[in-house]
Amino acid sequence: MENSKEKKSEIARAGEDLFDFVVDREDIKWLMSHLPEAADIQRETVEYELQILKIISVGWSISYYLETSPHKNQLLEVYWKAVYDFSQTISKATGNLIGQDIDYFQILKNRLDMYVDVLAQNPGAPEPAVVIGPEFARTCGNAEDIFTFMTGSKMFITAINRTKEYLEAIELR
Repeated sequence: MENSKEKKSEIARAGEDLFDFVVDREDIKWLMSHLPEAADIQRETVEYELQILKIISVGWSISYYLETSPHKNQLLEVYWKAVYDFSQTISKATGNLIGQDIDYFQILKNRLDMYVDVLAQNPGAPEPAVVIGPEFARTCGNAEDIFTFMTGSKMFITAINRTKEYLEAIELR
């Protein structure tokens, strides 16, 4: 029984750690500081979409890297619950600021569905980032902007690699 409690505690801690990673904005700031001025894109949109991409990339990575783990669903539940709670705060604050209701969690779900669909439409892609980058740029408003394409690809690759490293380090299988 004690081992079961320890595993639940470990899963809760992992969910919190992964959530803390997605709300840390240092990598987003770094990517934005390296987005060339020549990028033909609204910088505010890129920054907003980078946060969304980071959140859904970590969620996707948990599912992918723990595909056969008996702990996958528990960790996903903890992670997405934290994201949901965060989303409610964002929705309320933004709604108050702009004077209309928004559902940030629904936005996240829509983006996740969009990226999963585009990946499913490109099964022969050498790696997911090759598909995610252009879709990210399109979502930001300019599918032709290579700088935005690369920025989205970097965020996706960084988020999935950091999630994989973390899951391997805590040996949650």
